[in-house]
Amino acid sequence: MLVPDHLVQGPFAHTYSIVARDERTGDVGAGVQSHWFSVGTVVPWALAGVGAVVTQSFTNPAFGPEGLRLLSEGIVPRKAVEKMVSKDEGRDFRQLAIIDSQGRSFAHTGRKCVAEAGHICGKNFSVQANMMLRDTVWPAMAESFESTDGPLADRIVAAMQAAEAEGGDARGRQSAALVVVKAKCTGEVWKDRLIDLRVDDHRDPIKELARLLKVHRAYESMDEGDKAMEGGDTDLALSAYSNAQRAFPRNAEMVFWHGVGLANKGFFEESLPLFRKAFRMNPNWKVMVPRLLPNGLLRLDQEQVKRLLGERNE
Repeated sequence: MLVPDHLVQGPFAHTYSIVARDERTGDVGAGVQSHWFSVGTVVPWALAGVGAVVTQSFTNPAFGPEGLRLLSEGIVPRKAVEKMVSKDEGRDFRQLAIIDSQGRSFAHTGRKCVAEAGHICGKNFSVQANMMLRDTVWPAMAESFESTDGPLADRIVAAMQAAEAEGGDARGRQSAALVVVKAKCTGEVWKDRLIDLRVDDHRDPIKELARLLKVHRAYESMDEGDKAMEGGDTDLALSAYSNAQRAFPRNAEMVFWHGVGLANKGFFEESLPLFRKAFRMNPNWKVMVPRLLPNGLLRLDQEQVKRLLGERNE
């Protein structure tokens, strides 16, 4: 493809995307899919307490950090988009959308974006797409987001699934990404970024993204169980661990650390079936048992260790 020099700023991320806000929690996020490798590295941008930006079509990656900077200075999405687009010589080929922490959104679709292309801005969301198979893709995304209940991440994924159901990208599919940040900035990025999932190269990236979201939820349940165990709430811990294992039943690590948590709280007998299940799934977990004893990560006496590793007849 022969591209004017002033457009060569980033990948040709012809795609569909959504920026959205959860009215209940105030969390903000973005989701994107494209027939382009690793779309998550260039299209979606988000910052806790500020908002989210997507830059696509002939992408201008500078729009991401610049858009977040303008929002953080109190510039409303419409003004932010207009300000950035007015300075961009490639504006006719660009697609850009912004949502702020209050749920206000605004988007730009350049008049030379490859058809089918367009956007819809609504309360707490904006959907946009270019080079789609049909012009029904982004309306289907909007309808899905507005009619779906549940956590923000699930609603974003549902909107992208709706895009696929309408034919999605005319070229096919390759990569996808999902990011969600907190409503308020804590100053600790690792806490502010609630979800950050990417599928860089896959035959069905949205399906894989949905699977990864389930895995993410499973690990959230594991963390909840660990915290409950530390706080002495065994019933809550066991419930959380069970939820995690139901969500991700083939994961030996969840089973193993569930056993560790029980053993460390004095529930050794209850931990044995879990340890042994983990060992059946992957015998190398046996190697971890003696390694965790010196630093106190696993608190067992020698007799319990022997039973656990099968060195004593039951």
